[in-house]
Amino acid sequence: MKILFVGDVVGKPGRAGLGRAMPGLRDRYAPDLVIVNGENSAGGLGITEKTANDLFSMGADVITLGNHAFRHRDAFEYLDRAERVIRPANFMAGNPGRGHTIVEVAGVRVCVVNLIGQVQLRAARSPFAEADAILERTSGQADAYFVDFHAEVTSEKVAMGWHLDGRVGAVVGTHTHVPTADARVLPQGTAFICDVGMTGSRASVLGVRWEQALESFRTQMSVRFQTADEDVWVNAVVVDLGPDGLARSIEQVLEPAPD
Repeated sequence: MKILFVGDVVGKPGRAGLGRAMPGLRDRYAPDLVIVNGENSAGGLGITEKTANDLFSMGADVITLGNHAFRHRDAFEYLDRAERVIRPANFMAGNPGRGHTIVEVAGVRVCVVNLIGQVQLRAARSPFAEADAILERTSGQADAYFVDFHAEVTSEKVAMGWHLDGRVGAVVGTHTHVPTADARVLPQGTAFICDVGMTGSRASVLGVRWEQALESFRTQMSVRFQTADEDVWVNAVVVDLGPDGLARSIEQVLEPAPD
């Protein structure tokens, strides 16, 4: 089966760009499952029910999140209710939402897991121990696993790839908004990439208007950020899983959204 995973969608420009690109992506790759990181889909920070529905309407089957999952308080109830929107599993257990979901596509039960790194980010528990716990808890309930590891540093992401190699179909990194050049299938069959990148404006600083980000760095003062909307690109990966739930290939998608 083929899984299309789309990197952090940034604001309305990212959502609109993905919406325009999705028909072509479906025609070209024929994915059985589409997973979208919606961490920055609402004005560049967090998610709302409206932006989640927007992503679902364009073809997302599962939405993953990250460190801004709880940015909008009015989304808390939605996160508790939405079975296919997941936030990092290693947040506090009492936080809104859930950390994994199991969906059946093409006769295959796929467990999608969301984790957050501990280095320079806030996590209640080790993502490594949390991954182990989820695999043990869902044993027999899923035929394949796909992990979105929302983390800051490449070392922690690479370590997670090796930790889960041969036990999950894919470990893909999100959060830094910059695609890395290390997409590969690890020796035991896990597809891995440090960071998928972002779906948003390349004429920006990580999705923010570049002049505003630059002013913040230059002056060390608080600056109101706005989502950039020019030169929107789609950053994604396509992972091909075999009958054993392990990866046969991983391919990067780095392309401008259609006008």
